[in-house]
Amino acid sequence: MKSTVDRRKPVLLSSVVAVLAAAIVAWLVWPSGGGEQVQRSTRGASTVELAVTDPHQGGNVFALTVTGAAPDVVTVEPVMPQMGHALAPSPAIAQAPGLFRTGDVLLPMSGQWEITVSLRGPSGTTQHVFPLLVK
Repeated sequence: MKSTVDRRKPVLLSSVVAVLAAAIVAWLVWPSGGGEQVQRSTRGASTVELAVTDPHQGGNVFALTVTGAAPDVVTVEPVMPQMGHALAPSPAIAQAPGLFRTGDVLLPMSGQWEITVSLRGPSGTTQHVFPLLVK
C-alpha cells in the first residue's frame, strides 16, 4: 500500500513545473515599457552613443551619436553569439553632423544580442560593440 506522501509527489512536481512555465512565459511576453536604452563606447579617437527604444523581436531603429573623428561610413551589425546568428550589416544614414540613424534592423528572435557599430573614415575603421537584450 502506497502512503499519502508518495501519491502527492507527482502532483506537487506537476504543480511546480506548471508555475515555473507560466512565470517564464509571463516574463517573455510582459510589456517592458522599457523606453529608450542608451549606451556609450569610446575607442581610439571616437565615442559612439547607441540609442534604441524598447528593443524587441522584429524591426528596430538605432540612433547613433558619433563624436571625435568624423566617419564616412557607419554600419550596424547584429550578432547573437549564443545561437550562431550574424546578420548583414545595415547602413546608418547621416541625419546631421555626428548623428546617424538606421532603418528597421530586423532582430528575428528574443535573447542576448551584440550590436557592432563600425565607423570607417580617413583614419581607418573602428568598431564599438554594445550588448542588447531583446524581449
